[in-house]
Formats: sequence, structure tokens, C-alpha cells
Amino acid sequence: MTPQDIERGKKNAIISYITIFGVIIAYFLNNEPHKKSNFAGFHIRQSLGLWLTFWALGYVIGSFDSWLVTMGFYLFFAVLFIYGFSMAISEKATEVPLVGKLYQKIFSNFAK
Repeated sequence: MTPQDIERGKKNAIISYITIFGVIIAYFLNNEPHKKSNFAGFHIRQSLGLWLTFWALGYVIGSFDSWLVTMGFYLFFAVLFIYGFSMAISEKATEVPLVGKLYQKIFSNFAK
């Protein structure tokens, strides 16, 4: 990724971490021909994976009916989202710990 690519996609990369709607907005903004950015695509894939995993596991975690389990779940995902968001702000294409490589592999054809 070139510095021009990172600068062009930084805003979309940051937007992608702001709710699931941010992922959708960033995806469509990144698909404009003159604004296409590999850097933004990388972070869109990371964020999409985080949001989908959050919602899928959140449904299961909700059935435990334990505030300790629920708080641990929210804390875990808050750390991952903050990490991804801070990497987007600092203009680095670093994968989210534990699951980032998986997200890049699963969504390899998404947001290219």
C-alpha cells in the first residue's frame, strides 16, 4: 500500500469501525472508481468480520444470563474494535489479534 492509497482510504477505514452501518457506508464509498483504496478495503474486511462475529456470538452469549460472561464478551470485543480503529487512525494495515487473518481470508473477495 502506497502513502497515497492510505491517505485516500483513511476516512473510509475509520468509518468502517463505527457500527455495522459504517461498514456498509465505507464499502459503498470505497467502491467509487476514483476513491478505491486497498487500505480501506483491508479495514472494511476487518470491521465486517468483527461486527458479524459480535452479533453471532452475542446471540449465544445472551443465553448464559450471567453478567460476568456478558461483560467479558463486551470487553473482549471493545478491545478488538479499539485496536482496529486505532490501526486505521495510525494508518497501519495491521490485522486484529486472534481473528484478523481469518477475516482477511474469508472476505478476500469483499471490498477489493
